[in-house]
Amino acid sequence: MQLFLISGLSGSGKSVALKVLEDSGYYCVDNLPAELLPALINTLQQADCHKTAVSIDVRGGKSVQELPLHIAQLKQNVIDVHLLFLDTQTDELVKRFSETRRRHPLSNGNRTLPECIQLEREVLTELSAIGHHIDTTELNANALRAWVKNFINLDRARLTLLFESFGFKHGIPLDADLVFDVRCLPNPHYNPVLKPLTGRDAPVIEYLENTPDAQKMFTDIRQFVHNWLPCYIADNRSYLTVAIGCTGGQHRSVYLVEKLAQYFHSEQQVLVRHRALDSR
Repeated sequence: MQLFLISGLSGSGKSVALKVLEDSGYYCVDNLPAELLPALINTLQQADCHKTAVSIDVRGGKSVQELPLHIAQLKQNVIDVHLLFLDTQTDELVKRFSETRRRHPLSNGNRTLPECIQLEREVLTELSAIGHHIDTTELNANALRAWVKNFINLDRARLTLLFESFGFKHGIPLDADLVFDVRCLPNPHYNPVLKPLTGRDAPVIEYLENTPDAQKMFTDIRQFVHNWLPCYIADNRSYLTVAIGCTGGQHRSVYLVEKLAQYFHSEQQVLVRHRALDSR
């Protein structure tokens, strides 16, 4: 059986992610208390159901903290289980709850909304450490759908090296393992011809290819990742997210992410994300 677990903060897009799995042919269950997961899997195995997706979060009570234990037990029983954890910055979550006027699951009449969100983060701390993170702060629904589709199509037996561009003006992505700041490089934004383009366009690529500091930055990041990647693999990591940030996430970071992905593609399973471009 292949089992995908969806968890994360309330308002982070778990319903969107679960719908992607349902559309991809998975039998889906939403808001399942964690203690019922073993019984559900046993029932579905007897029914010969091979592809299942389950959303488990704080709506199911404190039992969500037992989910890491259940995951370990399922893996011992040769269940192909993977956890997708959706995260979002607090300010954006407050905005989303205010717009929808929904009640936070941990609201008890005494806590403010930011306090509920902080408590939820604390409850999910251990769970967030073992899942594949997607920070949905700046993502629209279509971008999230595309990223989830990429996630479920990966080869689970191999480490996934994920290169992600972002703009510092939007904040550092919560899903980053390694962060490199490339704002010190010459900015194509100030060239009127290059300003409307991106780091995937030939004129911007040519500009940065002819910029010595950009090439030195690429070499240094490439060598750092190359040197330390075996340690992450030895640590049984399934995913390593390398985030490259410039001011707006349009030119320099996009160029370097594409160049790094091209270099490592022959050696590793590689995914590419461009936060600013994908959210347009």
